[in-house]
Amino acid sequence: MRNDNSKKDVNTESGPVKKETGFTELPVTSLKGIGDKTAKLFGKLGVETVEELLHYYPRAYDTFREPQPISELLPETMAAVAGMLTKTADVVKYGHLQVTTVTLRDISGFLTLTWFNMPYLRGTLKAGEHFIFRGRIVKKRGRLTMEQPEIYRPEKYASLVHSMQPIYGQTKGLGNKTIAKTVAEALEARNTERDYLPAGLRIKYELAEYNFALEHIHFPKDETELLFSRKRLVFDEFFMFLLSVRLLKDKKEDRQSPCPFKIGGEAAALEEKLPFALTGAQKKVLGEVYADLSGGRVMNRLIQGDVGSGKTIIAVLALLQAAYNGFQGALMVPTEVLARQHFESMNELFTGLSLPVKPILLTGSMTAKEKRLAYEKIAGHEADIIIGTHALIQEKVVYDKLGLVITDEQHRFGVGQREMLGSKGMEPHILVMSATPIPRTLAIIIYGDLDISIIDELPAGRQAIKNCVVGKDYRENAYRFIEREAGAGRQAYVICPMVEASEMLEAENVIDYTKTLREHLPADIRVEYLHGKMKAKEKNAIMELFAANEIQVLVSTTVIEVGINVPNATIMMIENAERFGLAQLHQLRGRVGRGKDQSYCIMVNSSGEEDARKRLEILNKSNDGFFIASEDLKLRGPGDLFGVRQSGDLEFRLADIFTDADILKTVSEEVKELMDRDPLLEHEENRELKRKLDLYLERSYEKLNL
Repeated sequence: MRNDNSKKDVNTESGPVKKETGFTELPVTSLKGIGDKTAKLFGKLGVETVEELLHYYPRAYDTFREPQPISELLPETMAAVAGMLTKTADVVKYGHLQVTTVTLRDISGFLTLTWFNMPYLRGTLKAGEHFIFRGRIVKKRGRLTMEQPEIYRPEKYASLVHSMQPIYGQTKGLGNKTIAKTVAEALEARNTERDYLPAGLRIKYELAEYNFALEHIHFPKDETELLFSRKRLVFDEFFMFLLSVRLLKDKKEDRQSPCPFKIGGEAAALEEKLPFALTGAQKKVLGEVYADLSGGRVMNRLIQGDVGSGKTIIAVLALLQAAYNGFQGALMVPTEVLARQHFESMNELFTGLSLPVKPILLTGSMTAKEKRLAYEKIAGHEADIIIGTHALIQEKVVYDKLGLVITDEQHRFGVGQREMLGSKGMEPHILVMSATPIPRTLAIIIYGDLDISIIDELPAGRQAIKNCVVGKDYRENAYRFIEREAGAGRQAYVICPMVEASEMLEAENVIDYTKTLREHLPADIRVEYLHGKMKAKEKNAIMELFAANEIQVLVSTTVIEVGINVPNATIMMIENAERFGLAQLHQLRGRVGRGKDQSYCIMVNSSGEEDARKRLEILNKSNDGFFIASEDLKLRGPGDLFGVRQSGDLEFRLADIFTDADILKTVSEEVKELMDRDPLLEHEENRELKRKLDLYLERSYEKLNL
């Protein structure tokens, strides 16, 4: 299909230029037909360079299947039908809308086909003509109809049967066809890359050649070719990630700490003053943290704990120890709203305990004057505890004796970001926290540079969330339940897998669902939406309004998985729940159940499939995140490779630590063997690998926008 060695011209602002080595570093405007307007739309998808475009992998694939008999069609499915038109198409006007209608007949029955605002089709759709139509089947007034189908001559459709067409994540104004065409253009225009993996590894694990894999992950001939390509690219993602983790571990191992802490009697006295008792698990983990801080070596520890297990108080107590020992402590969280919530709750706690320690807040949305004042207080050590977002690692922030760095929701920050914040001090102690339930065997690999502590006990008094798995026909009941809870002063989340409607994927989206809920709920119940494509200021404003109960129902994508704490929210309704991994569903469910009122999680299985129902029943029966993650690991198979992704951001575009657990374990062993043998990657066979790793690390730092 493509000739990777072609010398095709590409465009730049000064006109066509010949392809060169740095072609993939060029902006997407260097590709034919991509102007500034389209480039801005690609930017919304996080694609600004040709390199980013090549690694903007499909989210699913559309497989062209043999035409079905009309009598076997089912509603809400994608299908192809073949037959003869019984008469020439009719075009009827309804105000500004023109509806083209035609009837198709095959040996098993009749089917109505409709198109909107496409009157010119009347010249093509004539009585007696034979076509194949492909589109979505919907049920209207008790009858099945195919809406907006694509039209194929039989011989053309025969050439497409069993082929797989990529489906990409889209944004308004940038459809799937444009993205696919641009990716094909980039693949054709690029130079082939030297394969950096040692040949022995490719042979040992039957891995595709890199250039083949990159092309065929986008345009596979069949599922076998797709899985072959995907396996190689997943191997690559794990390989680069674990190499960088190993480098970080080697760099940190057995480092003497320039920030020795003394944990005195005031630590126990402080625990006694707390307005609640620590659980046994919290006390055990706190002991491990204190031992690290006072042990003479630099602490590098991960605290894993289920949502609501009480990780934050461990962080607060550790930060107080930093202050008592004359050091500064920094807490970095993924969202501004969460940073503000931590800041306010710490202030409240410290005031209540009459502690002379004052935290300071630093976020990206603060005014220039507010930031300048914060920088001055941090540099002058007027602030002992600094709480913020990525703003904490900006160049302008200068710390005085930074002795402890804590990052919340570690998987939201890359290895590079963790190291960057650590480099702000004199080799400070590092503590990272995560509520993402990952089985210990995988956590040891992923967090290879960290010691691991687990909080496996919930504080007393927490009410278990009541769960239910339902079908689409339960929605009306759910809406009435949301209405009753809102009427009692409580709030609800509704999660949809997509931002807006897709021409190729059937799933609920936040834009249309918000409209639906506004129609079904009383006007005094405010319904708003939230998604990752919104600007940071818009997202923060919506989350703050929801936290203040000025919004009663928040329709959102998984962007709310972390970053907001609303104890008043009691309902979590998840649409198309079968599309999410169980560990991610558990993480979403953890947004409720944080207050005194009983909370509920409603999971809508839109597929109606029995396998999906069985998976979701695991969540229905358990609120233990680590048990759920382990069960999910057992259930995942080749059929889950696309559409169910749950390992958070963890720097992977394609790989999933659950679905690809076996590859992860294999790569871990190979990285260890390689680095033990050639720790600096100086051997001739690893030269290309070293170059690729340096580029990977450089790009990781570029993402920090420093």
